[in-house]
Amino acid sequence: MPGVLEWAMPESLSVRCPACRREQLYEPPVCPCACGAHLAPPLDPHAPATPVTHRSWDDEWVTVHCAACGRDSEWPRPELGCPCGTVLLLPMARTEAGEAARRGAPAAPRTFGPVTIRTARDAVTAAAVYLRRLGYRDIRRADQRPTAGIGIAAHGLLAQVDPTVGPASPRDVECLWLTAMTESADCVYFSLAGYAPEARTTADSLGVPLFVLDLTGTPRPVNDLAADLDATGAR
Repeated sequence: MPGVLEWAMPESLSVRCPACRREQLYEPPVCPCACGAHLAPPLDPHAPATPVTHRSWDDEWVTVHCAACGRDSEWPRPELGCPCGTVLLLPMARTEAGEAARRGAPAAPRTFGPVTIRTARDAVTAAAVYLRRLGYRDIRRADQRPTAGIGIAAHGLLAQVDPTVGPASPRDVECLWLTAMTESADCVYFSLAGYAPEARTTADSLGVPLFVLDLTGTPRPVNDLAADLDATGAR
């Protein structure tokens, strides 16, 4: 199981790629806790970034702790794509709870901005931030991996985030719907590359809201079901 981290407000970090020696400035996305506090991973400025050479499902996520309310939740681990093609895993530091939490200060207001998408994990974070804004709680990694992309879940909801460069297919939409049916949950699909025309038809017939994530991390409704969800939020 991933270690528990206490997240605070973000600080920019200068990251050097060990492959090409290029330096970039990384600013972690702000993620909302269910209590409304704004959270971001505490980065270790003294530890080097490491290239991602292989993917492990368990390593994709980290359990995080909100010092404001004491709630634990899972978020994608932060990473950065270098222009040379190397994907870098950002080093994180364990922190103590902030002064505001120790003094019992109230949580920040429930205002949520989009998350700029640079990596697949940014896409997952953007979708999770949006779902929390709609009122879904207890967002976590889905128990089953989807046919494409990454699965996240909330109470009564299963979401698929597809960061691939090709449009989602009818099969992708149907598999999400079937998995949600077995869990007695609603479902929603987020895609970076959009949807094949047949996938939209399949989604409309099965009742699956479709969203496209633009590179600013803003979800755009593709069908009427998504527009209705955007307008009404979680029920």
